Amino acid sequence: QVQLVESGGGLVQAGGSLRLSCSASGSTSSIKVMGWYRQTSGKQRELVAGITSAGNTDYADSVKGRFTISRDNAKNILYLQMNSLKPEDTAVYYCKAEVPVWKSAIAGYWGQGTQVTVSS
Repeated sequence: QVQLVESGGGLVQAGGSLRLSCSASGSTSSIKVMGWYRQTSGKQRELVAGITSAGNTDYADSVKGRFTISRDNAKNILYLQMNSLKPEDTAVYYCKAEVPVWKSAIAGYWGQGTQVTVSS
């Protein structure tokens, strides 16, 4: 089991920055991939950025060059640095951890989400 708690959301003006944090506890040594997702009302949750235990990263096209994902494996914290924020970045941001459970099966754990609102 893995527990995730996000923090760092809030209200910011367009062009501003925020840093989200996701603190992981429980069976953290089993986590292989972590990611940030976001969701707005009426839309599906979408991947914003992901990072493997080896540090390989991937980003949605809409945030490339503006957002940076990183993880501190020693402290079990995942970060998302968000710069040059746009109103369309407004969403609830969720942290996710993926843990291999058996053969190719993967268990996904989610945090409770943190609201990011970007005003124009």
